[in-house]
Amino acid sequence: MKKLLIVLVLLALVLAGCSGEYENQVRSFDGVKISYDVQGEGQPVLVFVHGWSCSKEYWKQQVAHFTKKHKVVTIDLAGHGQSGLSRKDYTIEAFGKDVASVAEKLDLNKIILVGHSIGGLVVVEAARQVPERVVCLVGADEFHDIEKGFSEEDVKGLIAMIEPDFVKGTQSFVRGMFPPDADPELVEWVADRMSSADPEIGINAFRNLGNYDLKSAVGQIEIPLYSISSDFWPMNLEGNKKYVKSFKLKLMPGIGHFVMLEDPEKFNKLLEEVIKELE
Repeated sequence: MKKLLIVLVLLALVLAGCSGEYENQVRSFDGVKISYDVQGEGQPVLVFVHGWSCSKEYWKQQVAHFTKKHKVVTIDLAGHGQSGLSRKDYTIEAFGKDVASVAEKLDLNKIILVGHSIGGLVVVEAARQVPERVVCLVGADEFHDIEKGFSEEDVKGLIAMIEPDFVKGTQSFVRGMFPPDADPELVEWVADRMSSADPEIGINAFRNLGNYDLKSAVGQIEIPLYSISSDFWPMNLEGNKKYVKSFKLKLMPGIGHFVMLEDPEKFNKLLEEVIKELE
């Protein structure tokens, strides 16, 4: 009996290896494997989505805090972290489908989607695809100017900075998103990780960034939209409310773009406020 049990276990492992499926992976719409982590229990469910050339590890301070009361899911978008690299075109629409795939596999409901940087655009797109599952969107230092979005000029400038030398250009780009008094160890941690991302994927994602119509996308959602942002860049609060009447800003002055890492205690407190306001 014992030998039979061992054989069955080994057979299960072999079959799992052949299928390429693992407990914390799901295939997105195009077959690319999407890696995610899930911890804790309780609603609303918090789903955290990273930004350009980042990964789910950027939410480590939020996972540790919020799993005490909530189910917390962190996702590596295609081409990032532990997810697959075989996608041909890294668009916001495709990233949104990555998030939707995880939500559907885990059968998540009453979700608050939290997206950092362009991850904010991704959570808007994900909410369009699974609207019945999502109750709120939160941009972490995102949605500074919904009307402007990412212009063709912005995209060309970003590509011109990173394309000639991805590592050097990305490190310069990252350091420019922190104030002079930022924690130097954190700055180096972020700069080293983002500059080690796949250059082709990073450049492709930037090329597609300007094609996403954020104004149209937010016009199709009917749930609250928040921004927990620093004052590093100006916020067009009144302009944003033209497109999203429910738009609310929670400000974190004196820090840079990586708000959830630079002051996690403050960020977590403000996210807790969002959760309470939804009750």
